Parts: sequence; C-alpha cells; structure tokens
Amino acid sequence: MRAAGAISYVDSVQYAPHGFVDVAALGCDFLACSAYKFFGPHVGIVWGRQELLERLHPYKVRPQVDELPAKFETGTPQIELFAGLTATVDYLAWLGTQNGASGDRRSRIRAAFEASAAWETRLARRLIDGLQRLEGVSICGLTDPSDARSRVPTVSFTHDRAASAEIARTLARQNVFVWSGHNFALEVVRSLGIAEDDGVVRIGAAHYNTLEEIDTALAALKGAIA
Repeated sequence: MRAAGAISYVDSVQYAPHGFVDVAALGCDFLACSAYKFFGPHVGIVWGRQELLERLHPYKVRPQVDELPAKFETGTPQIELFAGLTATVDYLAWLGTQNGASGDRRSRIRAAFEASAAWETRLARRLIDGLQRLEGVSICGLTDPSDARSRVPTVSFTHDRAASAEIARTLARQNVFVWSGHNFALEVVRSLGIAEDDGVVRIGAAHYNTLEEIDTALAALKGAIA
C-alpha cells in the first residue's frame, strides 16, 4: 500500500481503552484516538510518522513556526490536559504493576492491557449471552465465542419493537447508563439497514466493571423491553 503512494490512517478510538496500541507493529502512517476513552481527559491524540509530519503543511496561524511539533498548534498547548493524560498513563502502568508486571513503563502498560482484555472478554461474553436470550434483540457485530479477542466489550444492539432511545431512557431511570443513537457512524448504520434517527443501544464495559453489574444491566433491559 505504501509502495503505491497510499497513506494509512487508523481510527483507534474504540480500541485504545481495551488493547495495547503499537504503531510500529501496525506499520501505519497515522493513528488517532481520544484520551477520554481510555480514562483520561477530553483531549484528542494523533500520532504520525515524523517524515510525513515534517512534510505536511498545516492550516495554522501565520506567526506560528514551521517546525515540529509547534507547527500543528494553533496557540498555547492544553497543558492541563497533557498533565491529566500523563496521570492516565501513570494509572495504566500502575494497573500493570497490580497485575504482577515489572520492568519498564511500556512493559507494565502492556501487562495492564493484557489483564484488562482477559477480564473484559468475560464481561463481553456474559453480556452477549444475556442479550441473545432476550426476545427481539439483534446484536450488531461479532457474537461467536471464537471471535472474543477480535472485538472490544462494547456491544451495540437493536430491538424489533422498542426504540433505542426509549430503552436507554428506561435503563437510565434504573441507574444503568448506556448510549443510544448512530454514534456518529451514519454510514455504518445505513449499511446495516438501521434507522439513523434511532440507531442502536450501546452498552460499554471496561476493566473496572463486574459480572454483577452486567447481570444488573441485563435484568433492567429485560424489564425495559417486556
């Protein structure tokens, strides 16, 4: 692909909270994610190959310099968000230590994601199995246990009678907080034949959730669609 002159841009926003992102192993040119998705502040992140970043001409204010990294900044950097981002990475390294890892920071962060992925696979399996037992529910995405490591523990679904937004509101009244809508993925929703003004119900689990919380969500959902 690169030999043909193509540039690869990876959207890692959903994967970054659940898996270890290695841009060197991926061999991509750019990778984007959001820190708030992996438990940090609301700041966007774009990694790019230095060669390309140096070559690109950014849309910037005229007085800004033409050297990295400042040429991509439109003013004073968001220093307070960077501090929060650093604390988030510290937390992930700590989580790796809590799961028996030692060594350098990278090794501990990798261990944190490995431990999280193992637990989140159990959470996702419990959630998917429960959803499949509910009449009228259709899950969007992978459901086979053999595909467990090929998906994140965020599960989207529709119901053949109840509107996604109404399901989300009913669950919220029971302190079960989910999301509904097209999630800014209009083309995906359209290709799946789902009404874009209603979209899907999205339930997201993370390493801090418990199996009991999954069961609570499923019980509330069963009542919501009864």
